[in-house]
Amino acid sequence: MGNLDLSFFTWDLVSKFLVKGFVFSVELTLVAMAGGILLGTLLALMRLSSFKWLSYPAAIYVNTMRSIPLVMVILWFFLLIPFLTGRPLGAEWSAVITFTAFEAAYYSEIMRAGIQSVARGQVSAGFALGLTYGQNMRMIVLPQAFRNMLPVLLTQTIILFQDTSLVYAIGAYDLLKGFETAGKNFNRPVEAFLLAAIVYFVICYSLSSVVKKLQLKIAIIR
Repeated sequence: MGNLDLSFFTWDLVSKFLVKGFVFSVELTLVAMAGGILLGTLLALMRLSSFKWLSYPAAIYVNTMRSIPLVMVILWFFLLIPFLTGRPLGAEWSAVITFTAFEAAYYSEIMRAGIQSVARGQVSAGFALGLTYGQNMRMIVLPQAFRNMLPVLLTQTIILFQDTSLVYAIGAYDLLKGFETAGKNFNRPVEAFLLAAIVYFVICYSLSSVVKKLQLKIAIIR
C-alpha cells in the first residue's frame, strides 16, 4: 500500500477518460430503467392475468431471466445476435437492449408486489363505478402501486447503475472502462481500480441515502 500514488487523479484525467464513461453509464441506467419499468409493468399484468396463455409465458420469461447471471446474458446477446443476423449490433446497443430486457424481470416482480398491495376493496369499488379493467388499472391500481413501490424501484435502479460496469465485458466505454483506460495510460492500474471503487461507493451510497429519506417521507404521508 505504501507504493500507492494517487497524484495522477487530476481534472485532466477526469475530463479525458471518465466523463465519457460516466455519461454512458448514466444514460444506460436511465434508458434501461424506463424501458424495464414499462416492460416490467406489462409482464406483471400478464402474470396476474387469469388467462394462462398470458401468465405462463410471462412467468417463464421472468424466472428464466432471474436465474441467469447478467454478464452471461450480455455475452450471449452480444455474440449471438451478430451470428443470427450476419452483422454486428455494437456494444452500446447490445448493452441497452440486454439491460432493458434483463431488468424488466426484476421490475416486474416489484410491480407485481405493488399491484397486489393495493386493497381489493378499491378494485371492486372501481368495477362497481363502471370502470373497465384497463381504466381500473390506469386510474386506481397502478398510481398507488407506483407510490408504494417507489423506494424499491429506485433501489433496483441503483443496483442497475452498479451493474452497468458489466458492459466492460463486451468493450463498451462505461465509467469502469474509463478508469481502466486511465490506469493503463498512467501505468497505475491498482490506483485506478481503487478510485473506481471509491467513486461507485460515493455515488451509490448518496443515492441510497436519498431513497431512505424518500421512504420516510412516504411513510409519514401514509
